[in-house]
Amino acid sequence: MRARPYRWLALLPTAGILPHILSTFARKPIYGARAQVYSYWAIGVLSVIVWAHHMFTSGMPVGAQLYFMYSTMAISVPVAVLFFCWLATLWRGSMSFETPMLFAIGYIVLFGIGGLTGLVLADSVADQQYHNSYFLVAHFHYALFGGPIMGVIAAAYYYLPKITGRMYDERMGRWHFWLCIAGFNLTFIPQFFVGIAGMPRRIPDYPLQFADLNLLSSLGAFLVGASMLLMVYNIYRTARGVGAKASDRVWEGAEGLEFTLPSPPPHHSFAEQPVIS
Repeated sequence: MRARPYRWLALLPTAGILPHILSTFARKPIYGARAQVYSYWAIGVLSVIVWAHHMFTSGMPVGAQLYFMYSTMAISVPVAVLFFCWLATLWRGSMSFETPMLFAIGYIVLFGIGGLTGLVLADSVADQQYHNSYFLVAHFHYALFGGPIMGVIAAAYYYLPKITGRMYDERMGRWHFWLCIAGFNLTFIPQFFVGIAGMPRRIPDYPLQFADLNLLSSLGAFLVGASMLLMVYNIYRTARGVGAKASDRVWEGAEGLEFTLPSPPPHHSFAEQPVIS
């Protein structure tokens, strides 16, 4: 069994860009910026001391099980702080739902499901049932795809006009989001149920009682793959210069030094040190 502290470390880069995307499209300042920074520090520290929560069934002593159970549950506290700050940034904001915002909200929803199911797995007693089942497979993908991957996609759409100087096809971006979110849930929600029913992972075949739900998972996975092809094509055509010219700020309400430069930015950006207030 392999330990996975990198799951939490993979979260940090996309959790860093997410508040900026939410703030831009909610047209509000980032809520609790300092609290979020402290939460990133706490996640970085705690992520390296929770690794054995994947080894509850390996025969470790009870004292070690208690330590890793409580340390794993403790990491939910700074993650919860991040979630509350993100939701507070959205609260009563003047929101618009361009593609980066859709993926940012998808990040919050999917990663939230991954986090809540992770609390179940953190219980060393309950983990005896869920460990090595498809319940864990579904949880892991909600945590890793629903968090870092959705964040990377949101950031790609957010910065693509700034990088290329052209606006991507918004309709195609929205199709990408809805197909991806539908396909992802169609893939992994059934896996929660087959896992609870006792289907183990890492097997070449499964009983016929699980065939229907596994078929749904397969169809959902193909749907997710097809949606990613839309993103690849959208990026390709934008990079080739197809689309409306992007303004310097690109998004109304966007903040940051990169949005004070032309789109795409010149090779030499600032002749003098910029003043940040």
